[in-house]
Amino acid sequence: MQDFVLDTPLGRITGLRGGKPGAPRVLALHGWLDNAASFLPLAEHLHGIDLVAVDLPGHGASAHLPPGADYSFAAAVNAVLDVADALGWDRFALLGHSMGAGISSLVAAACPQRVERLVAIEALGALAEVPERTVSRLRDAVAAMRALPGKSLRVFPDPMVAVRARMAAGAQVGSRLSESASKMLVERGVVPVEGGFVWSSDPRLTLPSMQRLTEQQVRDLVSGIECPTRVIFASPAQPYLPDELRRERAGLLPRGELIVLEGGHHLHMEDPEMVATAIGDFLTVPREG
Repeated sequence: MQDFVLDTPLGRITGLRGGKPGAPRVLALHGWLDNAASFLPLAEHLHGIDLVAVDLPGHGASAHLPPGADYSFAAAVNAVLDVADALGWDRFALLGHSMGAGISSLVAAACPQRVERLVAIEALGALAEVPERTVSRLRDAVAAMRALPGKSLRVFPDPMVAVRARMAAGAQVGSRLSESASKMLVERGVVPVEGGFVWSSDPRLTLPSMQRLTEQQVRDLVSGIECPTRVIFASPAQPYLPDELRRERAGLLPRGELIVLEGGHHLHMEDPEMVATAIGDFLTVPREG
C-alpha cells in the first residue's frame, strides 16, 4: 500500500492505498487513536478490491480539526463523504474497525445511495448513553475541553518506548496488542520533536464526547442500514458492548449477517488471515444498480 494525500474541506487527509485500480471501491476506517496502518496486515489477504485506508481527522498524519471544533460522529460522517468526493467515488463499500465501524454505520444509514456494502468489525452503531446522563456528560466534556490548553505532551525518547506505552494502554482497556501490531500503529502515529517523539494524534480525541445517542436511537440507526452488511465480532465481547446487546443490534440489520471469531479487539491485525476468510468475497460482489 502506498501513501496518499487528499485536500478536503476539513483539511489534509492522508492514508494508504493499494489493490487493483478499477476494482470494487472500499474505504477503510480505523479505530479510535489508531490510523491507516491498522489495515496493513488485513490488506495482504484482501484481493480484487481498490482499498483506501484513511487517517481520520486528528489521527496519523491527517490534519487536526480547527481550534474550537470537537471530534463528533457527525463531523466524522462529513469527513468520510469529503474523502469519497475527493476520490471521485460516487458509490463505494465501507470497511470499519471499532470507532471506524461505528462511523461507517452512520455513513451507511445516512447515505444509502452511496454505500454499497458494509463490513463492520468490533462495532455496530455507536456507543449509547442513557438520557439521565445527558447533563453530567455535557458538563464533564466542557470542563475537560476548557482544561486542555497548556497541557504538555509526553515525549518518548525513542519509538519503542511509545510502542510499549501503546501496548500497555490497550491492555488496560482489554484491547491487547502484540508488539508487531503496536509498532505499525506507532510508526504512523508519532512525530519527532526535540528530545524524542510525541503522538501525532490530536489531544482533543482523548476528551469525553459532549453527546451520545440513546440506545433506541442507535437501534433506529442500525435498522436504517439498507446495504448488505457483514458484522464481525471478537469473542470474548468488549465490556462496553456485551454479547447479548451486539447480537440484538446485528439482528436489526435488514440485510445483515453476524460472524463471531475467537480473538481480541484488534483481531484484524493479530489474525488477519482469519478475518479475511470471514470477509470472503463479500467486498468483491459486483456493484448493485
